[in-house]
Amino acid sequence: EHEAHHRARMTHLYAIGQPLTLYRDNKYPGGPAEFDKAIAASTTLYIGNLSFYTTEEQIHELFGRCGEIKRIIMGLDRNTRTPCGFCFVEYYTRLDADDGIKYVSGTRLDDRVVRADWDAGFREGRQYGRGSSGGQVRDEYRTDYDPGRGGYGKQKHAEMEREVNRDAAGYEAITEIPSGSLASSSTSSSSSSSSSNKRRYDEPSSSDSRKRRDEGKDDRETENPRFRRQTDDDEGN
Repeated sequence: EHEAHHRARMTHLYAIGQPLTLYRDNKYPGGPAEFDKAIAASTTLYIGNLSFYTTEEQIHELFGRCGEIKRIIMGLDRNTRTPCGFCFVEYYTRLDADDGIKYVSGTRLDDRVVRADWDAGFREGRQYGRGSSGGQVRDEYRTDYDPGRGGYGKQKHAEMEREVNRDAAGYEAITEIPSGSLASSSTSSSSSSSSSNKRRYDEPSSSDSRKRRDEGKDDRETENPRFRRQTDDDEGN
């Protein structure tokens, strides 16, 4: 009965001219009519908006609730061969694949709303991103920061790196302090101050001068009778 309802639903969609999917693979080898036929008979789903950190085991656990899965093909960055946010889930039956769209698409996985859509069937090479940087095209132009998909978009990230490199190059280019600049004046003042300090250090301190005056005073007291110290003989007089 469920299978009969499913076939009736597909027939109704075609009767009213509503496509099963709005997605069109620009690299599909056939024409639009052949693509629509492949979609109508497909048991494969395209899963998008995945986190780069979502594993194949997590995907299998979620979509396996709708039926037995034949295989999962993880989408990979063309250059780094690391996950880049999409995959293909192939079921054994069309009915299970349809349930995957009805019951799993729009649910959350790794705190992201995943999107499931009909796919015309996996072909070798489609597991790699088609963006110029190796990942998905959507991540080339994204300007927002998405920690689940590598941070900023590729172009935004490259622009930020260029700005950092320009700032670093401008900083390294200043190798000499121009004469007459504030920094140069400060250096001259510092040198003059150092010279003055050196001269002051070479001069006798006030304590040294006071010590020498005290020593001279003792000599004068010894030589001058008026400053003769009192002796025991003087106390007896």
